[in-house]
This record gives sequence, C-alpha cells and structure tokens, in this order.
Amino acid sequence: MAGASDKARFYLEQSVPELQELERKRVFSRAEITSITKKRSDFEHKLNARGSYPSDYARYAEYEMNLESLRRKRSSRLGVKSNGHAGQRRIYFVLDRATRKFHGDVGLWMQYLDYARKQKAFKKMSQILTSVLRLHPTKPELWIYAANYAMAEQGDMTEARSYMQRGLRFCNRSKELWIEYARLEMLYTAKIAARRKILGLDEIRQKREHSATDDPNADHIALPLITADDINPNLRLGNTVDQVVLENLSSTPALSGAIPIAVFSAAMEVFPEGQFGERFFNMFAGFENLPFLGNILDHISSHLLELAPKSSHAWCCRIRQPLIGVNPFSPSFPSALRAAFGRLKSSIDAVPLIAFERDIPNPRLALTQYIINWLFPYLEIPDLDANLRMVVMAMLRKTFEQYQLACQAKGEDYSDEVADTILEAQGRAGYRHPAALVSWAKQVWPLKSGLQAIE
Repeated sequence: MAGASDKARFYLEQSVPELQELERKRVFSRAEITSITKKRSDFEHKLNARGSYPSDYARYAEYEMNLESLRRKRSSRLGVKSNGHAGQRRIYFVLDRATRKFHGDVGLWMQYLDYARKQKAFKKMSQILTSVLRLHPTKPELWIYAANYAMAEQGDMTEARSYMQRGLRFCNRSKELWIEYARLEMLYTAKIAARRKILGLDEIRQKREHSATDDPNADHIALPLITADDINPNLRLGNTVDQVVLENLSSTPALSGAIPIAVFSAAMEVFPEGQFGERFFNMFAGFENLPFLGNILDHISSHLLELAPKSSHAWCCRIRQPLIGVNPFSPSFPSALRAAFGRLKSSIDAVPLIAFERDIPNPRLALTQYIINWLFPYLEIPDLDANLRMVVMAMLRKTFEQYQLACQAKGEDYSDEVADTILEAQGRAGYRHPAALVSWAKQVWPLKSGLQAIE
C-alpha cells in the first residue's frame, strides 16, 4: 500500500503550482483548494491501489472536467488570466492512464474521444483513433465514429471512406456499418449538390439545354448569350473557379448516385435479405432533395423484387417509391399517387397469404399493416384536394379488405389486433371503413364495445 501512496502523493505534488496560482488570483478560495486536494487525493489512492475499476477513472475524469469548466467560468467572470492548459493536460493524463490499464473498455475510449473532440484537439484525436482502432478492429461503432469525425470535423471524405472500407474488411458481417457507409456517401453527395446550387451551376446547365432545344420553326431568332468574358477575355484570368470543370461534374458517376448504389449492391451480396434492403431504402428515402434519388430508389426496389418477388419488404418499397420526395400540393402528385395505387394492386396478387418468409409468418398481413400506417398521414393533411383524398380512401379500403383476408388466413393464431386497428383508424381525417369489413369485425369481436358502436 506504501507504493500506491507514494504514487498518489507524486501525482498530487505536480498540481501544487497550479492550485497556488488559482488561490493567488482568487479564482478558488483556500477552503475550496483544500476540498479539491482532498478529492484528488481520494481518487488517486483509489486508482493506484489494487482493485480499481473503469468507473473509478471515469468518475475522476468527469470530476476534473467539471472543475475545469468551473475554473473557466470564474476566470471569465473575474477577468483574470489563468493557465488553462494545466487542466486539459490533467484530464488527458487521467484518461490516458484509464485506457492504458483498461484498454478493453470501449466506454473509456469513447469518453476520451468525446473530450478531445470537444476541445478540438485534432492531433490528439488522430492519436486516440489510431490506438483504439488498432486494439478494437472488430467494433463497427468505432469505425463509424472515426468516419463521421473525419467527414464532419475535418471535411476529409477520402479519410472517411478509408475508415469505412477498412472497417468493412474487419466487420464484413456488420449490417449497421454497411448502412452507415451508404449514408456517408449520400451526405457527401448532398453537400456537393448543395454547393452546385449555391454556385448556380444547375441553372446554367438548364439554360443551355433549353437554348439547345429551341424550336427551329419558331417565328423568332434566338440570339446567342454574350457574357462579359466574351467581350473581355482578360476578366477570366482573375476568376479562380473553372466553370467548365464545375459544369462537367454533373456527368460524373458520383453525382448520379453510382457510389451509394455500388455500396448497396455489395451489401446485398453479403446479406441477400429483403428486410435489410428495406433498411437501405428507408435510409435513402430521407434524402428527398437529391435530384438522383429516384434512380437509387428505383434500383433498390427493382433489385429487391428480383431477389424475392413475393417478399412483403420488396413490395413495401415498390409501392412507396413513386411518392417519396413528391409534395402533396405539386402537379406531379396525382400521377405519382396513381402509380403507387397501380403497384398496390400488383402487390396483392404477388404477395401470398400463406407464410413463405422465415421472419414473417403472414406476408400479406405485414404488407397491409405497413400500407395502412403509411397512407393515413396523407388523409391528415388539412388542405389536401378532395379528389386526391377520395383516391387515398379508395386505396385504404382496398388495403383493409386484404387485411381482413390475411387475418382470416392466419386462423386461430390471430388476436384482436384487427379490431384495435379499426378502432384506431375510425374517425381519423373523416375515414370510414367498408361496411363488409365492419360487419365482419363485429361478428368476430362481439365484446368490443367501441367496435360495436361503429355504424
């Protein structure tokens, strides 16, 4: 125990000059300095003794972080300058000791990373990431963290891709890592698309395409566009942005969604599952403003149907695809709704009533439940056109009819989940169920008072 006491005293003596300076500048009072010293002494004796735990290091680091935050606030309020590097150095020292002793505890490494990231210690972050990834190469969450850090903080997509690809070599069976890799590529492409919009490159390209397709039989002559660069070519010398190169970027595979599609295809070779493909579809659907989103979603839904033509997951994606990213008040919404309705009819014939998917005992029941939950938010749009509302209601009625058949095919195993669904849906946005469905439900569940009250 004498060795532990000697170590604790040695570490405490190193902080004496810092505490004396804080007391002299009246950032902390003598009583507070005594309390800080006692607290640090308790932590040091616990850490240097046998039987210490990772939680002891975590509490010590948290205490030092809170103390450093208090020091900064008081120094700012009193208008005094104090050495802030000593506090950071002490926190790094505690966390470094923790990760050296308990290098298998990922929680300590994450605390170390989060603190260094908040302090914008980029060199320190690089060192920590190198160490933790060398020790834990099979932890997919660490590779995801490293890639997101490289993309968000450093703006280095090459480094982020490197982290993801190295992670997939070690964690090829991690579904989350595949999803996050595709998300990273979509985020990067979305940033490029936003920058192109700010620079006006898309508008320039659209104007050129429009001028190139002018009617030659029109009764007017379209004059060529003349810019200041055409009049005085010397002005182009001071322009550091090569517009021709930027405009040619629109034809690159990166801006047509080729990279996310390649990631999806590689992931489906490892996991040829409809449910996993639907996760990709839902993730991609969140990027509604990307111009090439339709191509990606169409590729995914087509691939899933080729993989499993009778899968409820594949048909859920196929039905939703025309309406993703379409504003309900835009002129293209009616045609998109009509396309979705047509795919819904096709799905009824394709998805069987009997179980064929291992994870779904009744595919059509799962499909109809999903479609019902997906359609109701459209009815709750307050200013939706009356004709469009009627189309959505017709889709719901047809889906509920198939929902009834699916539940009947399920036999005695199904509970009163249909009755609960009907009661929950009844009265939402003025929707009324088909009379045959309500009559059948009343006969199956005569004790449901709310169900019996439906007319």
